[in-house]
Amino acid sequence: MNAYIFPGQGAQFVGMGKDLYDNYPEAKELFEKANEILGFRITDIMFDGTAEDLKETKVTQPAIFLHSVILSKVLGDNFQPDMVAGHSLGEFSALVAAGVLEFEDALKLVSQRALAMQKACEVQPSTMAAVLALADDVVEKICEETEGIVVAANYNCPGQLVISGEIEAINAACEKMKEAGAKRALVLPVGGAFHSPLMEPAREELAKAIEETSFATPKCPIYQNVTTTAVTDAEKIQKNLIAQLTAPVKWTQSVENMIADGATLFTEVGPGKVLQGLVKKINRASEVASAQLPA
Repeated sequence: MNAYIFPGQGAQFVGMGKDLYDNYPEAKELFEKANEILGFRITDIMFDGTAEDLKETKVTQPAIFLHSVILSKVLGDNFQPDMVAGHSLGEFSALVAAGVLEFEDALKLVSQRALAMQKACEVQPSTMAAVLALADDVVEKICEETEGIVVAANYNCPGQLVISGEIEAINAACEKMKEAGAKRALVLPVGGAFHSPLMEPAREELAKAIEETSFATPKCPIYQNVTTTAVTDAEKIQKNLIAQLTAPVKWTQSVENMIADGATLFTEVGPGKVLQGLVKKINRASEVASAQLPA
């Protein structure tokens, strides 16, 4: 069975999507529509901007979303998912690919999500850190015992967790992680504490927009970050998406459930190969691939 997976923030690179824009009229049309909806020429930043410009949350999130979704549309009949999943922001791309959200609606939500997250980051300085080679339960216990707000935010693969929270709490937790035997506990260059309680203002803001957006029944099951199991009910998908901003991204568990449900090939749709690497670490026997453009 073919699982299609969609990357989140961090996969961006300058020049992303230019081959699509130049070679496929349908892609060009969607990119131009996106420029209109966003109110600025995101294509200029994606194709010719600097890495610094591209790193801004309000640019990064729509850019990765556009690359993934437009690529899936250009694949045409070659795009036949038995199941889909996306990592954090990638869940929005997965929902468009599975026919749950319309392109325009999802792009507006992604743009609002990015702005709301940026705003929440400015309210309270916060950050995230990667913890390597420490068991999940040890990481969770240290987070619980550390003063201030710090939580496990991304379960990327066994032995690779990302924690999220207030700067001082993150620094204190990182020291404890190292003492407990972590190979590394490294603060990441991100704007703020994504997937933590500190994103509550952003969640509230986005919840209203998600509630006002129409969700359709997916053409295949989607494995969402919050629940990690196959979801096909439009109403449940909507609720899970609202919970996503303050809840952890349970990627390891989602991939394990997809494999248990029959996934044999994981095809990554979008920039980079981050998710393929994670899938291999979760299950060495799984086949992975990048989505290939039709010749």
